[in-house]
Amino acid sequence: QVQLQESGGGSVQAGGSLRLSCTNSKRTYTPYCMGWFRQAPAGEREGVAHIDRYGSASYRDSVNDRFTVSQDNAKATLYLQMNNLKPEDTAVYYCAAAVDCPGGVMNTICNGANCYNQSPKGLHHFSGWGQGTQVTVSS
Repeated sequence: QVQLQESGGGSVQAGGSLRLSCTNSKRTYTPYCMGWFRQAPAGEREGVAHIDRYGSASYRDSVNDRFTVSQDNAKATLYLQMNNLKPEDTAVYYCAAAVDCPGGVMNTICNGANCYNQSPKGLHHFSGWGQGTQVTVSS
C-alpha cells in the first residue's frame, strides 16, 4: 500500500512553469505505475501522465511536449514538471499508484474518483490518492 501526498501547486501566469511533487509517506518504493491526474472545476478527473515500473512515460495529448513526469526511486518521489502552462491547465492535481498501467494514460478511465487503466492485460485500479494540489493559471 502507498499513501501519497502532492505538493508544489500555485498560481502562475500563462507561459509559466511549476513542478509538482508526490511523496509516499510510508517512505518505501515499490515499482508501481505512478500516475498524475487532474480535475478542473465542474470537470471530470482525467489522467495527465503515467510512468511505469520500467520508466516508460505516457501523456495525454493536451500536455504532450509541455509536461514531463519523472521519479526519484531513492526519495520515493514522483515529479511533474509543467512548462508553458495554459489557463486550461487550471485544476487540482493528484497522484496515485497502480500495480501496472500497460495501456498508457490514454487508456485510463475515471468514473468520479475511481480511475483504472485498461489494457489486454486487464484492469488496474489507481489508489493511494492524496488531497491534491491546486494549480491556477491566469491569462
